[in-house]
Amino acid sequence: MAKLEFKPGTMLNPVPAVMVSCGEGNEKNIITIAWTGIINSDPPMTYISVRKERYSYDIIRKTGEFVINLTTRKLAYATDYCGVRSGRDVDKFREQNLTPDSSRVVKCPSIKESPVSIECRVKEIKELGSHDMFIADIVSVSADENLMDEDGRLRLDRAGLIAYNHGHYYELREHEIGRFGYSVMKPRTKKKLAAQKNKRTHGSNNRGRKRK
Repeated sequence: MAKLEFKPGTMLNPVPAVMVSCGEGNEKNIITIAWTGIINSDPPMTYISVRKERYSYDIIRKTGEFVINLTTRKLAYATDYCGVRSGRDVDKFREQNLTPDSSRVVKCPSIKESPVSIECRVKEIKELGSHDMFIADIVSVSADENLMDEDGRLRLDRAGLIAYNHGHYYELREHEIGRFGYSVMKPRTKKKLAAQKNKRTHGSNNRGRKRK
């Protein structure tokens, strides 16, 4: 099938839809960001790109800290609201019944209702054009304990996370296609992993029946 040509643009989709909390005391705020991602693993680093005119821009530039809070289907309405309303006019925490939670390392608050909060400290600011990129070190990560399975693994696939795709929000469904390296995995390894997955599934179902 032939492909149509488009002018250069932001066609990389889907992307995360996260709520970034920042500030201290009465100046705390939340900004919804889609331009974010991981840029290094050791040390762990991330970035957010923010327009200069946004209320949170000056706050983050001044404090040098922010928290990336992952969002879920339950938080979709609040996520959208925090992206279209300005902190200059409203207290987004209060308006959306979100709880500012004490972070572990940085001074700015995390969002208690978020399943995962990633605390960041700004390392560099790059002026790019429409947005400035805040490159940051990840200094702490907190996740809801109910997302841990019986093997001690963080199961974000169970969180109901959302993504942003061409102006719309979509829930990421729990439907695994494969795992990293599955294209070159030996049949014996595939069989072993399948047996482990089956054991975990049946074990979880049995525990559920015992509680009833």
